[in-house]
Amino acid sequence: MNRKEIKKSIMPYVFLLVFVIGCLIAFNLFNNTIHELSYDDFIKNLNGGKITELVVTPKVRTETYKLEGKLDDYNDNETFILYLPFSDEFISKITNAKENTSNFELVIKNDPEASSWLAVIVDVVPILILAGATLWIFTRQIGGGAKSMDFGKSRAKLVEESRATFKDVAGLTEEKEEVQELIDFLKNPKKFTSMGARIPKGVLLVGPPGTGKTLLARAVAGEAKVPFYYISGSDFVELFVGIGASRVRDMFKQAKMNAPCLIFIDEIDAVGRQRGTGLGGGHDEREQTLNQLLTEMDGFGANEGIIIIAATNRPDVLDPALLRPGRFDRQVTVSLPDKNARIEILKVHAKNKTLAKEVTLENLAKRTPGFSGADLENLLNEAALLAVRRNKKEITMEDIDEATDRVLMGPAKVTKKYTDKEKRLVAFHEAGHAVMGLKLDGANEVQKITIIPRGHAGGYTMMTPKEESFNYTKKELLESICGLLGGRVAEEVTFGEITTGAHDDFKKATKIARSMVTEYGMSSLGPMMLEEPSENTFLGRDYTKNRNISDTVAHEIDEEMRSIINDCYEKTKKIITENKELLSLIANALLEDEIITKEEIDYLVEHKHLPKEDKKGQIIEEEIKEDKPKKTRKTKKEDTK
Repeated sequence: MNRKEIKKSIMPYVFLLVFVIGCLIAFNLFNNTIHELSYDDFIKNLNGGKITELVVTPKVRTETYKLEGKLDDYNDNETFILYLPFSDEFISKITNAKENTSNFELVIKNDPEASSWLAVIVDVVPILILAGATLWIFTRQIGGGAKSMDFGKSRAKLVEESRATFKDVAGLTEEKEEVQELIDFLKNPKKFTSMGARIPKGVLLVGPPGTGKTLLARAVAGEAKVPFYYISGSDFVELFVGIGASRVRDMFKQAKMNAPCLIFIDEIDAVGRQRGTGLGGGHDEREQTLNQLLTEMDGFGANEGIIIIAATNRPDVLDPALLRPGRFDRQVTVSLPDKNARIEILKVHAKNKTLAKEVTLENLAKRTPGFSGADLENLLNEAALLAVRRNKKEITMEDIDEATDRVLMGPAKVTKKYTDKEKRLVAFHEAGHAVMGLKLDGANEVQKITIIPRGHAGGYTMMTPKEESFNYTKKELLESICGLLGGRVAEEVTFGEITTGAHDDFKKATKIARSMVTEYGMSSLGPMMLEEPSENTFLGRDYTKNRNISDTVAHEIDEEMRSIINDCYEKTKKIITENKELLSLIANALLEDEIITKEEIDYLVEHKHLPKEDKKGQIIEEEIKEDKPKKTRKTKKEDTK
């Protein structure tokens, strides 16, 4: 047991003891009765022999006697007291009364104030105690006030030496090359100044969340081996006007003392938003903070050896003065990783994980387009948790597949029961997407189909682009719309009725069609930008959407969108009708197995049945002879359980 635990265990008993002693003292004080006698009463009782005890204490400073004692008719808790002036006659009366009248107990004390040291203690010590207590309370208040009113101090956290290096940053090859100059400058500034070059004062990292902006900034500090200040943009903003500006000044003051160094401001859009915007006027505190930041970055004062790296995923809302040369000179876009970058990221996060031999990071990277570095780390972590939950010694592809579904759609609701009709509807809906992916080159490729409910969806089809590219042709966009409409068309062709299961497909298809008309110029309206893709974040995304078009053109946009969707719907209906046998084959396989993967779909198309598996889970390619009993295949739903 340590000292703190011992102290905590003893304190209740100490408080109880103090409470009991206090109660006893209070009881004695309030239970005693003191009678004040007059001089005549005292002389009368003295001569009558009624005094049993008498204590005489001279008070030199006041030239009085203090008399305390008891009478014969007093109880134990009763005493009398009186004060008399100095008089030799009075002392003789008491002495004679004791000798002649009665033999009572007489005590004559010395004056406690006669000693010089005692006088000092009595007079000076209380004053010193009072002064000390006052000073202690005053300093406590000042110290507490300083802590509670310490708004103007910088909240930037100092890391003396960052442990992150470029080896920890995977997949950002071009981005690391952009910031390499900062490292060279921090290590050898004379190499740049001798050529008259000015190193960028600020670098703005722009990109979606989870792409590694903060990690890249830490790696820059680690490679340069310089102090690293970290702060969030929201740490500057306070209720009181001027506090944020004071924090900015204090942060740069501390940075100058540790120069050369790096300052990393995460989510700078919290403090760097454009000034003079918003309903009801501007925000004085935030604008003053931004003004001070602008001054510190490129004002009259010089900040030699200080480089600022900031990160945001909303560069469109930043103030233009913040982005001009001399402040944030350079913008580095940290985009979502491509296939090769995802492989490198997966290698970093798979170092401490036990993967089965069947798991290849290249295949996993192909199946995760649009995943950020944080998503990939979370995916492998979820797979590891599932493997532990299932008491496995290594992470299999089955665990990774399940983890991917959990990350995208949530856990499988295996206890939710379908009706037979609803189950067939979901199976044919998902099979419709698969048929369009197989028959159209531009449609997304189906990687996995399941009719086990996840989240709010009754079924789930994982579709990925066949090839990752920066640009898409008109044909590819139209075929993507057809692929999204495949589920609704399959319902209509098979059952003659439609359900609400295609609402998310319609949302994606409508967005593609609208972009084709208003942004890409892929309609009869011509190559025109009819709507800005950016949105006003100050007054609402849709409230002030830029729309510099007339009502007639808006009507024509709606007509073009309707025409694109209808044409794609008819094309999809034709393809589904011509491939009803394939549709039924995939749907029946889903009803049997509930989960099928891309490899199984390809095998199904070629052999008209799902691949058989032996006890070890290996696919048996040859047909089973008719005279042998057919092996039953364990369903994926049971595997999920």
